[in-house]
Amino acid sequence: MVTAPDFVGHVLDQWHDERPDLDVSPVGVIARLHRLAARLTEELVAVYAEHGLGEGEFDVLAALRRAGTPYELTPGVLAASTMVSSGAVTKRVDRCVQQGWVTRRVDERDGRGRVVALTAEGRALIDRAFGDHIANEHRLLAGLSAGQREELAALLEHWGRALEAAD
Repeated sequence: MVTAPDFVGHVLDQWHDERPDLDVSPVGVIARLHRLAARLTEELVAVYAEHGLGEGEFDVLAALRRAGTPYELTPGVLAASTMVSSGAVTKRVDRCVQQGWVTRRVDERDGRGRVVALTAEGRALIDRAFGDHIANEHRLLAGLSAGQREELAALLEHWGRALEAAD
């Protein structure tokens, strides 16, 4: 049984017709990843919203929760663990403070610094949201076998390391 090409397959066929002199095979990987990333973001954000969270707030609460007891980080460490700028962390933390999910206080070890800490309410929220998030990720990966998931994760890790090494 022959299946019709997906959208990207159709684009590849068009490029093969128009530019047979070029190897356009990278489009098959990059374009599919780009489309998949956009779809995954939609699917993930929908679950965060069920808990009254945006993507940024979820990231802040999750980073604090996985940090372990006492569930607190400096803004710099929080920025590094959520892979956003310090300015973005400040805005995200401000929103979480307003909701009562985190507190911000002076760092006892360095009076010039600040510490962001998860409140009991924030911890309960992220525990509920993260459980639903993981169930959603399992749902999103249901079309792949366990072996395919492991292979894909290994390939993506390898590719990511190669790109980072090239920087």
